[in-house]
Amino acid sequence: MGLIDKLRNELIDIIEWLDDSRDTMVYRFPRYQNEIKMGAQLIVRESQTAVFINEGTIADVFQPGTYTLQTQNMPILTTLKGWKYGFDSPFKAEVYFVNTRQFTELKWGTQNPIMMRDADFGMVRVRAFGAFAARVVDPAAFLKELVGTDSLFKTEEVKEFLRQMIVGRLAGALATAQVAVLDLAAHQEQISAQLAGTLTEECLPMGISIPKFIIENVSLPAEVEAAMDRRTQMGVIGDLGRYTQFQAANAMEDAANNPGGAGDALGVGLGIGLGQRAAAAMGAATAQPTPAPPTPASAPAAGPPPLPTATAWYIGVGGQQLGPLDDAGLQSNVASGQLTGATLVWRTGMAEWTAASAVPEIARLLPQAPPPLPQQG
Repeated sequence: MGLIDKLRNELIDIIEWLDDSRDTMVYRFPRYQNEIKMGAQLIVRESQTAVFINEGTIADVFQPGTYTLQTQNMPILTTLKGWKYGFDSPFKAEVYFVNTRQFTELKWGTQNPIMMRDADFGMVRVRAFGAFAARVVDPAAFLKELVGTDSLFKTEEVKEFLRQMIVGRLAGALATAQVAVLDLAAHQEQISAQLAGTLTEECLPMGISIPKFIIENVSLPAEVEAAMDRRTQMGVIGDLGRYTQFQAANAMEDAANNPGGAGDALGVGLGIGLGQRAAAAMGAATAQPTPAPPTPASAPAAGPPPLPTATAWYIGVGGQQLGPLDDAGLQSNVASGQLTGATLVWRTGMAEWTAASAVPEIARLLPQAPPPLPQQG
């Protein structure tokens, strides 16, 4: 290789950057011990900007297009170099390609919950996550404030900073919106647009804008969501009294269709008890007594007297109260083994719960053990 060829190879004829990645924001054109030839071609593609730096100072900035480097289209570099009357020799300068497209594969999320005041729930803690897009709008400011001398600047070097900024502004945006937690889903687009504007205004001095901000989800703590689910279930059920009657009827039917099972006795007892309670509740809700017409004072009363009202008993089984029970219900629980002499019972008029064996009305229903045999002399 002759001296002419060696010199030719050391000079750069074409300056360009073909980006084969999805996350490179700035690329420094390799220039180690090479000089840029005056008259070389600079190719700047769409969504790129080329920035020339001379001895640490930002010089000329080139937008998309193809340029033949001459003193005429490098006015700042020409001034810095002192090329007053034109210059045709090679020169040294650093060339940075800045990617100006939107970087959309950026995620954000709250590591810790955000406290906010809600009109319905009071103080609540919420978490949120989503995505955002970033774009370099001022390459010179971006190089000065964030890139520095980095030869390959990727989105991972700035996305954590942006994420922290987003989380720091999210609480203020939610408070300013004054939207109830239950209505956040309907206002996510409005809040997202507000945050995008706020973040762009704060990032502009660093040469970045946030053209798109998305809130994908705002969630409450698990225990609050569980309480909301229970409240929704109550709303779907509607009349709680009728639902209880329906459940009691299903329990009785299941007990009747499962004879001989391990829980047969318990199921029958519970079913009868729940059934009686449901029947009593239904009767009280639906029965409308018709008053008898007035009769003359001298006329004898017509018809038999009203039937006596059965005593309503309550029993304690496994820490749970069963009742009201009539005699048939008591006998059923005796048969199932739930009502024994030690079982506590109560009815209206009693001062406290008492063992069944000490209440004559119930003791008669309990199995009677024979007296001890007399001793033989």
